[in-house]
Amino acid sequence: MTASGLPECLTVCLTAVSVGMLHTLLGPDHYLPFVAMSRAGDWPIRKTLRVTAACGLAHVMGSVVIGLVGLALGLAAMRLATLEALRGDVAAWLMIGFGVAYLTWGLVRIGRSHGFHEHVHARGRAGPAWSPWLLFLVFAFGPCEPLIPLLMYPAVQSSWSVVAAAVVSFTAETLVTMCAAVVALGRGASLLPMQAMHHYGHALAGGAILACGVSLILGL
Repeated sequence: MTASGLPECLTVCLTAVSVGMLHTLLGPDHYLPFVAMSRAGDWPIRKTLRVTAACGLAHVMGSVVIGLVGLALGLAAMRLATLEALRGDVAAWLMIGFGVAYLTWGLVRIGRSHGFHEHVHARGRAGPAWSPWLLFLVFAFGPCEPLIPLLMYPAVQSSWSVVAAAVVSFTAETLVTMCAAVVALGRGASLLPMQAMHHYGHALAGGAILACGVSLILGL
């Protein structure tokens, strides 16, 4: 990259970092499901961060691949935005379905464990093995709408190194912000007197995920 291109690259990267942070913080669906599932399943922090980072990476990379393929095919930004909006609808309904499934599983677990609290306590509160994978699928479909415009300008200028820098900056900031928000909210939740609610943890987690999906459908 020439010296004259350096300010442009820095500007794009700083913009990508700022947009990535705001996009993540303004979307509770980027962190609330992980906090809810981690608390309900009593996940260790390492597992929580692994699942969060994997879902965040899938979330960004799906839009990166679509954006780059669209640019290579010469598709206009409007068409890419329409495609991303369609993916957003699919992701919202997938999250709603996931929330309903998890909520139902939690309610069935409560019903089955009625009168057998000691047995349930001995088994622990581990969540279903399929839950992280379904959440990963939801995030893989979930679009990063602000990323497409960030890629368009340097791509039009044929500054592919700037495109790569924007992708790396946006991805890194998104993952860092998601993990930081999950850790912060998780620590805050651990200070609440929730011992009496542990029996209902999975059902509450399913309800929280369902609420996130509904908020996406309503555009909140």
